[in-house]
Amino acid sequence: MAERGRSRGRGRGRAGSTSARRPERERARREGRRARLRRGLSAKRASGAAKVLGLSTTRRAAVVAIVVCALAFTIAVPLRTYLTQQSEVASQEQQQAQLRERVAQLEERQAELADPAQVQAEARRRLRYVMPGETPYMVQLPEDKQKAQQPPAEQKPEQPGPWYEKLWKQVTG
Repeated sequence: MAERGRSRGRGRGRAGSTSARRPERERARREGRRARLRRGLSAKRASGAAKVLGLSTTRRAAVVAIVVCALAFTIAVPLRTYLTQQSEVASQEQQQAQLRERVAQLEERQAELADPAQVQAEARRRLRYVMPGETPYMVQLPEDKQKAQQPPAEQKPEQPGPWYEKLWKQVTG
C-alpha cells in the first residue's frame, strides 16, 4: 500500500509523459481485474454447480454423453422417415413420368386410328378382313404346318397309367 501511495505521489508532482500514461494504465489494470474476477466467478459457479449436483468430472461427461445419445436417437427416427419419404417421392415421380410417356403414345395411336384408311388397313392386317368382291389367299409355308402339328411345350400328352403314379409324379415334380 505504501508503494502505491508513493508512486501516485511521485506521478502527481511531475508533468509530462507519466501523467499522460496514467489513464491508460488504470484502464488496463481495471480490465485485468475484471477479467480475473469474471474467470474466478465462472470457475466458482461451475464448481458450485458440480458440488450442488454432486457430480465428478467423469460423471458429468457420462451425463453429457447420455444426453447427446438421446438427442441422436430423437433425431434419427424423423430423419429416417424423411429419407424414406424422399425416396418414395422420387420413385413416384419416375412412375408418373413413365405414365405420361405412355399417355402420349396412346394419344398418338388414337390420332392414327382417327383416319378411316388406317382402321381399314388394321382390320385387313390383324383381322384378315377382305372387302366384298376380293379373293383372299392364305399362303402356308411348311414351317407353319410343323409348328401347328407339334403340341406346345407346356401341354405334354397324358401318359396312361394308374392315378397314384400320376399323383406321385406331380408331387415329386
